[in-house]
Amino acid sequence: LYATVLATPMTVADIALGEIGWAMIRGQLYAVAFLVTLPLLGLAHTWWLLLALPICLLIGLAFASVGMAGATFMRSWTDFDKVQLVTMPMFLLSASFFPAASYTPSVRWALQLSPLYHGIVLLRGASSGQFTVGDLGHVAFLMAMVIAGLWVVTRRLAGMLQA
Repeated sequence: LYATVLATPMTVADIALGEIGWAMIRGQLYAVAFLVTLPLLGLAHTWWLLLALPICLLIGLAFASVGMAGATFMRSWTDFDKVQLVTMPMFLLSASFFPAASYTPSVRWALQLSPLYHGIVLLRGASSGQFTVGDLGHVAFLMAMVIAGLWVVTRRLAGMLQA
């Protein structure tokens, strides 16, 4: 399929951005559904909650970029088991169930490496209306993920589709 697409004037970066864009559209639809549901249930207490939509966009872009880059390393369908190997600990250790302060210092250090943790901190700030200067570090972490993911995916796809 990608070889056929490359017969058009599209570049490898166009293919990667199209795949990532589709993932972001789906992610935004989920985010909108949750943001519409919160006020209906009486759980929206601040207008800062509207910032959750662009924050979800950034989180989706970060995960889609890195996910697309990771997909270029998969050789068969059995490699998808490795996705669970990464996502399950990230989900459990993201401070979504327990606050970061409840973890031991060594686990808290590993928690800071989880991209989901950074997204959750930003979304908690949006839902409570409490932002700090430290939140810029969370945005920078997610932006670094976007840049790294896009860089890897364009290089890997270019090499794979040229062969």
